[in-house]
Amino acid sequence: MKLTELMTTELVETELKGTTRDEIIEELIHKLDNEGSIKSKRKFKKAILAREKEGSTGIGYEIAIPHGKSKAVTEPRVIFGKKASGVDWNSADGTLAKLIFMIAVPQENQGDDHLKILQILSRKLMNEEFREQLLQVESNEEAYNLLEEIE
Repeated sequence: MKLTELMTTELVETELKGTTRDEIIEELIHKLDNEGSIKSKRKFKKAILAREKEGSTGIGYEIAIPHGKSKAVTEPRVIFGKKASGVDWNSADGTLAKLIFMIAVPQENQGDDHLKILQILSRKLMNEEFREQLLQVESNEEAYNLLEEIE
């Protein structure tokens, strides 16, 4: 599975505006809604925030991977956002999240699609050179092209 099979350039934002975790979540969900992959922003946000209550999805290394399963999601999607100044995501290592990947999967999906997505993402994001390249991208297209390497 290639990560970009679950994305479009419309689901990439290299200049996130939000200054808090919840504002960033809202911004990414808005992109997902505009792209037509969710039926209810409110219901999907509820799923994302419920997952955050279980434990922060700020995994460290300036990365956060909020994710949720919801009946509001029509098809598996990944949204990528970059916040150059970072945002507090309660990461275990104390770093601010600058690279945010939101994973949206339908509730009824059999198996663990979100775990497969998390696995391919995590494996690539542990590469410091790749993280640096992602932090340097200046356009949505440039970010999308770099994300094509993830499989």
